[in-house]
Amino acid sequence: MRLPRTIRLDRSDASVFDRAAEPGEWAVTGSFAFVDLPPEALTGKRRQAFHHGWLGTLSFGWSTLVMVSDASPDAVHAATEALADHFVRHLGAPGRDAAHEVAAQEVAFAASLCDHPVGTLLTLYRQHGPEGIVEQFATVTREADAPSGVDLLALAARREDAP
Repeated sequence: MRLPRTIRLDRSDASVFDRAAEPGEWAVTGSFAFVDLPPEALTGKRRQAFHHGWLGTLSFGWSTLVMVSDASPDAVHAATEALADHFVRHLGAPGRDAAHEVAAQEVAFAASLCDHPVGTLLTLYRQHGPEGIVEQFATVTREADAPSGVDLLALAARREDAP
């Protein structure tokens, strides 16, 4: 199975989010974190997380980018269990069984987004629509692979080299 894994190409996530995910965490979209928040409550770093953040399943911090990665059954299980624990401890899930069921659905949805070669970078844009939260996903390609793509890897390398 493939799952999204958080990645940092530069230091920006630590600045734009209240809590940045650590590189290498399994990730889900995390839109559930915003379901009960009205648009006017989304300001500053919370707004950044709402619009562009993937949720890491270890730190429950946010990441701008994720990379499609192979995940072992044990890794999928661990991500699901961590997410279920988070639902019970922090989001008021009515019980462990219900939390586990929803966590498994979140992980399965994240896996469904990974129908790309390993190493493909994914972005997320989230906004409010008439029916609730709308998510849009895109792949980021290297310029050499797609002439119209953004060479994000080269851009990040230049940022890291800057003083």
